[in-house]
Parts: sequence; C-alpha cells; structure tokens
Amino acid sequence: MSRTLAVYRRELYALYARPLGWVLACVFAVLAGYFFWSELAFFVLFGGSSLPMGLWRFVFLDFRLVALLVLPLLTMRMFAEERKLGTLELLWTLPVRDGEVLAGKFLAASVAYLLMLASTVVGPATLWLFHPFAVGPVLAGYCGMLLLGAGLIACGLAASAVTENQVVSAMLTYGVLVFLWFVTWNEAALSERVAPILLQLSLFDHFYGFAQGVIDFRHVAWLLAFTAFFLFLAHRALGARAWRGIG
Repeated sequence: MSRTLAVYRRELYALYARPLGWVLACVFAVLAGYFFWSELAFFVLFGGSSLPMGLWRFVFLDFRLVALLVLPLLTMRMFAEERKLGTLELLWTLPVRDGEVLAGKFLAASVAYLLMLASTVVGPATLWLFHPFAVGPVLAGYCGMLLLGAGLIACGLAASAVTENQVVSAMLTYGVLVFLWFVTWNEAALSERVAPILLQLSLFDHFYGFAQGVIDFRHVAWLLAFTAFFLFLAHRALGARAWRGIG
C-alpha cells in the first residue's frame, strides 16, 4: 500500500506540476458549465413539468461527453511518456510491483477526475438554492459519472501501457471508447442476432439509466467489470516486458 501511495503522489505531483493538469481541469469545468447553463436555459424556455426528465438527463449526457473528450488526454502520458523517457524501466528496478504502479496511476487519475467532476456541482447546487428539487436523480447521475469515469481511465491506461507515443495512446483510447459508445447507434442496420450482443457492449446503453436518475445494479456491475477488464489488460501489457527480456 505504501508503494502504491508513493506512485500515486508522484503521479499527481507530475500532473499538476505542469500546465496539462490545470488546462484539462479548466477545459472540463468550462465545457461542463456551458452545457449546464445551455441545458438549463433550454429547459426554462421550452421545458416541461418534470425536472429530472427535462433537465438532468440531458445535463449528464453532456457531462459524459466532456469526460469522453478530456479523460483520454489525462491518461495518454501516464505510461507512454515514461516509456519514451526511459523512466518506466528505472521504476521497474525499484522494489515495486506492476500492480502497485498501475494502482497508483489509476488512483492519481481518478482523484484528478474527481476534482474535475466536483467543479460541476456548483451548477446544480446553485439551482437548488433558488429552486429546490429532489436530489436523488442528481446523485444517480453523478454515480454514473464516477463509474463511467473509472472505466474511461482504465481504458486510457491500457492504451498508454502499450505505446510510448502519447498521441497514439490518446487516439487508441478515443477509438475504443467512441466505438463502444456508438456501437448500437443505428440498431436498424444490425441483424437480430448481432444487435443483442452489441447492446451488451454499448457504453451509452449502460450509462443512459443513470442519466435518467435510475441506478440499476446490472449497469453498475457492467461498468465495474468494464473497468476491471481494462485494468487487467493494462497489467498484462506491463507484464509483457518479461518475455521481451526487459527488467
């Protein structure tokens, strides 16, 4: 645990000691704030009687888009940069396991994401002061954002673990995530046999219930499994150095 925390502190310091961490946090806050303001303005002008259905569904679907855009840029350097600079091989010479390195980096990225997500609470909190509403749907939406963010970070770490090029890492992450998000976008073009299979892989379908204010534990389990799967791939990619004769 102490070695995991050491990697975590090192990674978090590296992130915020340079402009990248602050720029990503600002971009996340500005985009999320703009989407919240625009959806609220649309709701006030054209909304209906149901606040959860008329506002929060669209707000959290916009928030997940911001996460989809920002998180691959957060994770792209975590292993790729160290491979390029040679510091990853130096890290392997220390008494630290691959799992501890991976856990430390995952924890650092998750905390950075949590801080970004915390900045979006300002909008709903301000609205509640002027127009109190049931907080259950909002909590469900943020629960979905946390689970989705963990999955996006895990996918980004897996992509970063297989290359030393940060751009390649980011594009690989975008490719996987966009495919999984839009895999059932045109269900009419899918056969009856293929559609149910792809439906189980769709990030959109597994997140949509949270955006509607509903916590379905089947979707919770799927997102957790999604995160665990990509963390497993990242761990295997790090362990591959053994048969390459590295370390």
